[in-house]
Amino acid sequence: MDHEQMAGGTGSAGRRRFIAIAATGAATAVGIGTAAGCASGGGGDDDAKGAGAGERPKSGDSPSGSSNGPGASPGAGSGVFDVKAENARPGNADWHVNKAGSARAIEGFADKVSVLPGESFGLHVSTTALRFTVSAYRMGWYGGARARLVWRSQALPGVRQPEHTVDAGTRMVRTRWSRTITVDTEGWPEGCYLLRLDAQGGEGQRFVPLTVRSASTKGRTVIVNAVATWQAYNRWGGYGSYDGPSGGYASRSLAVTFDRPYEYDDGAGLFLVYEAPLIALAERLGISPAYTTTTDVARERRLLEGAASVVSLGHDEYWSPEQRAHVTAARDAGTNIAILGANCCYRRIRLEPSDLGPDRTVVCYKSSYAQDPGFKRGHPATVDFRSAPAADPESSLLGVIYDGYPVDAPYVVTHPGHWLFEGTGVKAGDRFAHLVGVEYDKVDTGFPTPRPIEIVAHSPVVCEGRPSHQDTAYYTVASGAGVFATGTMRWVEALDAKGDGRGGGNHDLDARSGALTTRVTENVLRAFAAGPAGRTHPARDNVDAVYGRS
Repeated sequence: MDHEQMAGGTGSAGRRRFIAIAATGAATAVGIGTAAGCASGGGGDDDAKGAGAGERPKSGDSPSGSSNGPGASPGAGSGVFDVKAENARPGNADWHVNKAGSARAIEGFADKVSVLPGESFGLHVSTTALRFTVSAYRMGWYGGARARLVWRSQALPGVRQPEHTVDAGTRMVRTRWSRTITVDTEGWPEGCYLLRLDAQGGEGQRFVPLTVRSASTKGRTVIVNAVATWQAYNRWGGYGSYDGPSGGYASRSLAVTFDRPYEYDDGAGLFLVYEAPLIALAERLGISPAYTTTTDVARERRLLEGAASVVSLGHDEYWSPEQRAHVTAARDAGTNIAILGANCCYRRIRLEPSDLGPDRTVVCYKSSYAQDPGFKRGHPATVDFRSAPAADPESSLLGVIYDGYPVDAPYVVTHPGHWLFEGTGVKAGDRFAHLVGVEYDKVDTGFPTPRPIEIVAHSPVVCEGRPSHQDTAYYTVASGAGVFATGTMRWVEALDAKGDGRGGGNHDLDARSGALTTRVTENVLRAFAAGPAGRTHPARDNVDAVYGRS
């Protein structure tokens, strides 16, 4: 069933609010009464100077305003990226936004979602301040600092850009802001970046995310930024893919664009909660990461060829058919797949151009697909993958299938001897409070399910009165590829969980959950980086033992 029909109008708005608040780490699964989903189961045109407007340090120098951290990393732009050498460099723990200021004090967006090292991009910035600076932080481990300052601009003139407009047909928010500065990325290492905009005079700060993507993924662990999902949940300008200013489903945007700032987490979108903890862990481990985005995977058919593994992060809901086909082809060629969230590959989207370039509009009509001009021209319906027409449930790739929200339940280990749990010390029946939420997946052989598949955690949940289970599962295919799915949206967030869980952060996840998810993720990343995991760790089907024979 289409999830929006299942949820109903106010439920859709509640779900959008729930996920968005979860992205700031400020909510739990309690008290969102309208969040349905379980009952049915289912300045002028001239640019400021680009490279000359900022300071890119030479060897041994520091970025403007920075006391540590030289610029270009070993191998940056050379085709060989040394993640260990990069993370041995001094980090900059002062990368956070500490003074966001008023809602429109300063904000902006990049006119490219990703660039190759050395390519340029434009920043479109609106601010009430007379001047501002841009600081580019590469996100990683860096001894726990989590970021390194790679570049900082000189002070740039501020301008208040025009108000946005809303497209009458799709309710898509448009900005049409002028480009403020052109930035080239010469010497910037591959990776995920947060560009921090600092309005002078302390008026405000905001982030702009950018991926400096890898030209080659061969033999590497490919970390995929879920940018289409970030944008779907973005309500900057009052509209997102779930509702509009009225709060109702009928007022939602049918298409959303990257040509606007992100509203959540001071402009970082869903990156900080659902992605940054995994990136820090992967770089600390020193595996060979490659970086890209969902739009790049969709566009470049051969991008994943030869990759050791592909990692989908904490909330990766919106996929194009092209992205799904390319990830499936990679699996069938021996590339391992790790799904570290839940509700993955759920919405079928179409990528279209915006005024600023290709693949900058995310089209998803959902239950109104018949109104979509693209569908009328013969494109696939932008509905849930499991829904008609041309239903193609996500379970055929993931092994698990989305089962509902909202839940807040303990995670229950049922197969402690599995290699995934090596080094955790867990026992059968061990429970980890709050680790299942806010959305969850399960193995359901009523949908297409690859076999053999192993269920290693089987956690009882009650979702709006309906008893069910969350499953963590692992399956292997003939190519030798292994596919791992956590089945819970809180997995990546839990990597940062510390203390006794009583402080109100990270959904009350505690250090036990942090230690469990960290060790299991390390086991997955290491095994998947070594080659087709099914050759050394073949799955042994236990669905009948867990669920009983049907």
